[in-house]
Amino acid sequence: MKHLQDTVALSNGVQMPWLGLGVFQVEDGSTVVESVRTAIKNGYRSIDTAAIYQNETGVGQGIKEGLAEAGISREELFITSKVWNEDLGYEKTLAAFETSLEKLGLDYLDLYLIHWPKANKYKEAWRALETLYKNGKVKAIGVSNFQIHHLEELMKDAEMKPMINQVELHPKLTQVELRAFCKQHGIQVEAWSPLMQGKLLDNSLLMTIAAKYNKSVAQVIIRWDLQNGVITIPKSIKEHRIIENADVFDFSLTTEEMEQIAGLNEDLRVGPDPDNFDF
Repeated sequence: MKHLQDTVALSNGVQMPWLGLGVFQVEDGSTVVESVRTAIKNGYRSIDTAAIYQNETGVGQGIKEGLAEAGISREELFITSKVWNEDLGYEKTLAAFETSLEKLGLDYLDLYLIHWPKANKYKEAWRALETLYKNGKVKAIGVSNFQIHHLEELMKDAEMKPMINQVELHPKLTQVELRAFCKQHGIQVEAWSPLMQGKLLDNSLLMTIAAKYNKSVAQVIIRWDLQNGVITIPKSIKEHRIIENADVFDFSLTTEEMEQIAGLNEDLRVGPDPDNFDF
């Protein structure tokens, strides 16, 4: 990984950028339009949204404006969205995909994910994702918030393995066993909430390491993700932060520092537990 547009090959050969922009909790309208446009203008090529974020329309407008400003084609971007729990099911998932595509103003998605492992629902949804993939409507398919047992259950009947598992992952929740399982099965891990929603920014160890490299704590965490082979999608709506979050390719953490950061793990979540959620 030498620069922002470097990619990793998913199991089907599709190239996905290591670093992208997440838009969770970014309000639809001018805020998300500006965030996405700014990211693309500043070299980002991967944007991650979801139906439940209710900002796909604004993301689509931001993509349109960003493409024009950067002077690049749609094919140079990697756009992800996710199907929400109430739309899990074969026909419902196919319909939800079309709705997302329409809101985004796109002809295809690069990645479509099942957002949560809703019991007794995700297998039919996965069958729909496989259909979308076979029909060329999406370049890659995957899941989000799946634990090992969810993946094992899904793969019992699946024609294809998920290409991505996007999960909460940060220095307080390092997901070591899940990462090892995914690696064994050729599933690329992607981190959401890599900065633990800002709760790690005053951590003394991270602040010490950041000072050594003249970097921010956020940059150190993003670098830690990348060196662990984890795709990451930090969120920001401020241009200087969007630029700063991508300025992580001119330094490397030592093996000792990587281990020290991993040592912060407490299996602590800021988001819901995938084994115990009620939505």
